[in-house]
Amino acid sequence: MKLFLASYFKQVAPLLVNYTPCIGEKVVFITTASKYEKVDFYVKADRKALLNLGFIVEDLDVSIEDPVKIQRLIEACDCIFVEGGNTFFLLQELKQSGADQLIKAHIEKNKMYIGASAGSIVLSNNIEYAKHMDDVSCASDLKGDYTALGIVDFSIVPHYQNMPFKKSADRIIKEYADRERLHPISNDQVIVVEGENIETLKI
Repeated sequence: MKLFLASYFKQVAPLLVNYTPCIGEKVVFITTASKYEKVDFYVKADRKALLNLGFIVEDLDVSIEDPVKIQRLIEACDCIFVEGGNTFFLLQELKQSGADQLIKAHIEKNKMYIGASAGSIVLSNNIEYAKHMDDVSCASDLKGDYTALGIVDFSIVPHYQNMPFKKSADRIIKEYADRERLHPISNDQVIVVEGENIETLKI
């Protein structure tokens, strides 16, 4: 298992070269979570960061693309990058498109998975705690079932101590600290998982 889980990828991107070749690698850039966000500057910034590292970037929105193309792109790529935005909408569309199972298979093959904010959160067992950061109503088809991909046994709290999410991150920690194994990370931190080894790094 190879995971690079960030709050804001652009800020920690230089650290990725220590874990994957980058240059010439094909990365599927899943932008779905940002689709209905009013503020989405980070998408352009993260894509540019990937290109600067030497990746060949293929954009993918699993909420509109046909299942055959989704499967083809994910199975052929070296890395998957799942961008931030609304975590609930992202989980809904990953499940409905079948991309959730393709991502799990990708990770099981020991291929690199890169997550940013929502893209990191969805690897947890359950994303309910993200309700203090994201609008749950964007994903009515989940019908209150916030069971996520369950790749890791901890729950990332992104943007810890970073505006404009400082209060919402603090609220998550206050409410869920006794129920979840929370890992708060700021925008200049990343959690790297390699097999059983879990390490939090700061740029």
